[in-house]
Amino acid sequence: MRGGVSGRAEAATPDGSTGTLGLVTIGQAPRTDLAGDLEPWLGGLRVSEHGALDNDVFDGSEGQRTRAALAPAPDEAPLISRLRDGTSAVLGHDALAPRMRDAVARCAADGAAATLLLCTGNFPPVPPVHGEGSRRGPHPVLYAESLVQRGVRALVGDAPVGIVCPLAEQRADVARRWSQLLPGPLRAAPANPYAADAHDAVAAAARRLVEEGSHWIVLDCIGYTESMRRAAALAAARPVLLARALAVRLAAEAATAASGD
Repeated sequence: MRGGVSGRAEAATPDGSTGTLGLVTIGQAPRTDLAGDLEPWLGGLRVSEHGALDNDVFDGSEGQRTRAALAPAPDEAPLISRLRDGTSAVLGHDALAPRMRDAVARCAADGAAATLLLCTGNFPPVPPVHGEGSRRGPHPVLYAESLVQRGVRALVGDAPVGIVCPLAEQRADVARRWSQLLPGPLRAAPANPYAADAHDAVAAAARRLVEEGSHWIVLDCIGYTESMRRAAALAAARPVLLARALAVRLAAEAATAASGD
């Protein structure tokens, strides 16, 4: 998978063209940590991948200025995403918003039938985009946060839920947002998916949440991988839901429908 359209997996639409799902990361494309997990969830769709920070520099003194410009405000819940070189950056919502809109437009220009914003943080709506890939009206823009939260709510009912989020600084905001949605008891614990010890940290966080009474675990960041989900499930002996799986599976359904297949 790469920025632009990948031709690895193809699905013919009625006129013989190929359905495409746009993916916008809040970091930089390509997200090589996503590629291995995505293939089974795409249903044969091609991928157009772009990053909000594709045109930003993160090296040297210019990189320091970039990080400062994109940093969250003091009272803002931080976001974290992967950069092209495998490192990560802590980001604020406001600085990202115009960059996200630009990346969505690039996906539409590539012919994507629908585009998924690959972040479980809360973003203002992106204005409608018209692209050639969608045969059934304006180019749909889908939000991972909404897809994941509503999918989890439908699955867990009123059972106690434990949310794993990347940063300790996000814990209060994550607990607040999920508590507004889920009727049952809710707890949150941090584990950074971009850290060297990510698998062990995610497993430990899941185990701790179960010890505190959680019946379901949600890995609430696109950075968590399928292998991390398996590690968490083994450690917790409880069902573990993966944000990237829920979001991409549902978005792939939307892209298939919008492409006219």
